[in-house]
Amino acid sequence: MVDLFERMKEGNKKQRNAYSTITELDIFDELSIYNPVLCGTVPIGVDLDNSDLDIVMEVKDLKLFGNKLNNLYGNMPGFTLKRTTILGHRVVKANFFYDKFELELFGQNQPIERQNAYLHMIIEYELLKNNPSLKGKVIELKKQGYKTEPAFCELLGIEGDPYKGLVQYGIKERIISLDC
Repeated sequence: MVDLFERMKEGNKKQRNAYSTITELDIFDELSIYNPVLCGTVPIGVDLDNSDLDIVMEVKDLKLFGNKLNNLYGNMPGFTLKRTTILGHRVVKANFFYDKFELELFGQNQPIERQNAYLHMIIEYELLKNNPSLKGKVIELKKQGYKTEPAFCELLGIEGDPYKGLVQYGIKERIISLDC
């Protein structure tokens, strides 16, 4: 599994600030039993000023997880806790603000390596690594209102649902594998 969090210590200013924020909150230690991984745009450097910090986790007991999030972060500004179903998987999601960032803590009963946020980030990371000129183009599309996955799909000519399409592209290009 690729973990880009440690690299952020030496990254750009926003990445260093994000690293400090997550470390100050002690999220990775407090929630270590859930194998937390920072995903999204900040670790790969295609974030905008208002981009949040998405931390995904594998959670077997969603009720216990929700209670733990409420106990740890329920007093944070803007704290919300939501239970829903996404693509057939029950999830618990907490959002709150700390320092300069909005954080989203996301748990579902699925290994991190099979969660879409992680898969999308790994595909995007590899694409940027192999074609650095994509970075500026993705950021420009995001400034025009595109979400990250649709921006990559626009640039790669992937049609249809950008979230499914990006995963299929990653499989086809052997960037990821969903073999069990």
